Amino acid sequence: MTAETEMEPNALRDLITRARVVLWDFDGPICRLFARHSAERVARELVEWLEGNGLHGLLTEKERESLDPHVVLRAVDRRHPGSDLVAELEERLTKEELLAAASAMPTAWADPLIRTWAARGVRLAITTNNSPRVSRTYLEGRGLLACFAPHIYGRTQELHHLKPHPHCINRALNALGAAPASALMIGDSPSDLHAARSAGVSFLGYARNERKDKPLREAGAEAVVGSLEAVLEVVRAPD
Repeated sequence: MTAETEMEPNALRDLITRARVVLWDFDGPICRLFARHSAERVARELVEWLEGNGLHGLLTEKERESLDPHVVLRAVDRRHPGSDLVAELEERLTKEELLAAASAMPTAWADPLIRTWAARGVRLAITTNNSPRVSRTYLEGRGLLACFAPHIYGRTQELHHLKPHPHCINRALNALGAAPASALMIGDSPSDLHAARSAGVSFLGYARNERKDKPLREAGAEAVVGSLEAVLEVVRAPD
């Protein structure tokens, strides 16, 4: 059974129609950032760069083999928080994300959903662990930047503020002057769910396959859809 058929339609409708502010994770719900620009390769190159600078011992074997660039970045930050090394590594990751944005694969139904929600007067923001520069670049290329700007909140060099910390969500709520109860977050990972919960914001999971669906449900997500088409149908429905 797919995620979208498991969710009761009235529960989905209530969750969506209550929202006056929608906070979007970027990589996943809006696009597959690394669809054609391998995140695994990026992680390997970050590890190789560290090793080339004599910093092999900074990472555990598990961290070196994680194939997730954010795992590498967080690991270095835990050992050298706020250092020039972390700043250099973060900038290298940002440049790779910018390259990936040029070939990112749009999530099905995301573009029309964003435009429809914005046209209905719902305020939108990006709350992501990716660089805000990357989100802006992608959204501008899709003609969607005006639906969000200036409310794009992403990774800073304060890496302890990455989700599951609610920092980017709280920044968005404060800037929008929105109460947590008026907001809905759309995310595709347990870290998104935990950040939303910490901020007191309702959560809608997006899981394009079973591999994404299972960890969300195991983390306690109650509302999960397998396609944004179901969300668009609710948003498009007459009041």
